[in-house]
Amino acid sequence: MKYTVILLLVIFIGCHNTEKKEEKKIKRSHPSHIYNFVEPDTAKLNYFETDYLPVYSDIYYQDGTRRFPITVTVSIRNTSLTDSAFILSANYYDSYGKLIHSYLDSTLLLSPLESIELVVEEDESEGGAGASFIIDWAATKYTDQVMIQSIMISTYGQQGVSFLSDAKMIKSYSKE
Repeated sequence: MKYTVILLLVIFIGCHNTEKKEEKKIKRSHPSHIYNFVEPDTAKLNYFETDYLPVYSDIYYQDGTRRFPITVTVSIRNTSLTDSAFILSANYYDSYGKLIHSYLDSTLLLSPLESIELVVEEDESEGGAGASFIIDWAATKYTDQVMIQSIMISTYGQQGVSFLSDAKMIKSYSKE
């Protein structure tokens, strides 16, 4: 009887961990809502912008030799009430400027007031304290309608850390 209870407990814990792993895979492959990927009419796109977004997949603490892992959420928001924006690419780079991951395979339509989220999981260890995203977007006319931020958060026991970073425009081009 004693061994049966132990065996059932081991099976339950094993199944519970498997469910968490499956849940993690599902969450990573499915955004908060259904994104609208499109082939935009490039002739109608007149404004193009490239933004640099600093992110921290970990930060140093104590004597600088220990790292505190962090989950990064990149929020890309269309603040326009009337105009759509097109997210052309969202690329994640490490502290050395080496491309780690491209988050979009095709152009994403961001309708008025719509937002998307991209997540760098806490257990990602390549980015480092100097990681960044380069995000390219376009619109039919010049506007500052796209707001891009990174939200970093992590907890460990009673310790927690969270902070926010804003994107900086590094390049823009207008056909008009």
